[in-house]
Amino acid sequence: MRLIQAVGELNESGAPRIETVALYTDADATATFVRAADLAYDLGRAADRPYLDLAVLERALVETGADAAWVGWGFVAEDPAFAELCAKLGVAFVGPDAEAMRQLGDKISAKLLAEEVGVPVAPWSSGPVADLDTALLQAERIGYPLMLKATAGGGGRGVRAVHEPDQLVEAFQRTSQEAERAFGNGALFLERLLVDARHVEVQVIADGQGGVWALGVRDCSVQRRNQKIIEESSSPVLAADQVERLKESAERLALAVGYRGAATVEFLYQPKDGMFAFLEVNTRLQVEHPVTEATTGMDLVKAQLHVAAGGRLTGARPAELVHAVEARLNAEDPDRDFAPAPGRIALLDLPAGPGIRVDTGVGQGDSIPADFDSMIAKVIAYGRDRAEALSRLRHAMRETTVLIDGGTTNKSFILDLLDEPEVVEARADTGWIDRVRAAGGL
Repeated sequence: MRLIQAVGELNESGAPRIETVALYTDADATATFVRAADLAYDLGRAADRPYLDLAVLERALVETGADAAWVGWGFVAEDPAFAELCAKLGVAFVGPDAEAMRQLGDKISAKLLAEEVGVPVAPWSSGPVADLDTALLQAERIGYPLMLKATAGGGGRGVRAVHEPDQLVEAFQRTSQEAERAFGNGALFLERLLVDARHVEVQVIADGQGGVWALGVRDCSVQRRNQKIIEESSSPVLAADQVERLKESAERLALAVGYRGAATVEFLYQPKDGMFAFLEVNTRLQVEHPVTEATTGMDLVKAQLHVAAGGRLTGARPAELVHAVEARLNAEDPDRDFAPAPGRIALLDLPAGPGIRVDTGVGQGDSIPADFDSMIAKVIAYGRDRAEALSRLRHAMRETTVLIDGGTTNKSFILDLLDEPEVVEARADTGWIDRVRAAGGL
């Protein structure tokens, strides 16, 4: 729906008309994006995972006569093999080329490149750890606590905190198997765990012709089990010179690989010693991109289409003018450890008003399928300062009504979060929610 919105605006502006093609499965055959697209193509059963099957996707691209492929932020969005497939078919992939994606999307090669171009990196294994014995030796060298990570991981999967050798022994095989199952790649590496850290990230758009803009720094520290819940920009804990340093680092990385498209360069920040540590690059648009759009006024999806068509970034880099905060409204049950709680949406009343934006892909009567992500909507509030943005978001969430037959949402949990002093005063680090819940709170 985010793409269809951008294309619709371009079509209304008098630009050459673009038609949209929705690829769908049986689980989302009646979804809003399928109804809203100009054309629709049935990929088959969701149980067969056709969104990840390159042969099925090739047939869909050929049979629909597609000129370009926009992949959003899931499935093959970070799969260089899909970018190569598009190149083979003469279809414009709206994103980086396969080589840039490999260099930056693979967490290990991205760290090596980051070190080369002077981006701050935490102590790590300097490559994959092939087996448990190697992992234990590297862990001793780096020092505990550690993060055990899948090189191809994402979305909070393939990541485990390790505080002692026994935990590493227990986690190694399980994490590798999980990564192999989810991403087709079980390779793991180790890095120092920054304790009480903030999660900050730089939004980048690049034209592949030497033009790179770092459009702002988002703070995504309010998360549970590495899954973001609330995101904001600008970061309430960084000084202006720190923001500029991060932006310059992100731009250097993108330039080093001749990047084209949208990307996010992620860092951990330890406030007590002012230390930054490069995490990874997401070689795609992210769920929280509306936060940057609200603060800069720049439409990142239109920008993706512009640079994919060979356009350049011209003029001055957009400035950040307001503060914005986003909350993710999901069909999940916080009282059952955030288990997905899908079902049919019997009632949906979304907020509106000054400084409010809602991005959604569902409507009343639609179903949240159990096969895919449980997100219902992103509620974004923006204002002249952080206090105004937060108050607007609180009001917007209270004005939101969702009733799911057979399911539930995390709305009450978000409202609780937005009233917590740690969130209001920007003191929540990435592990705060998990610690509070382990102690019986929230």
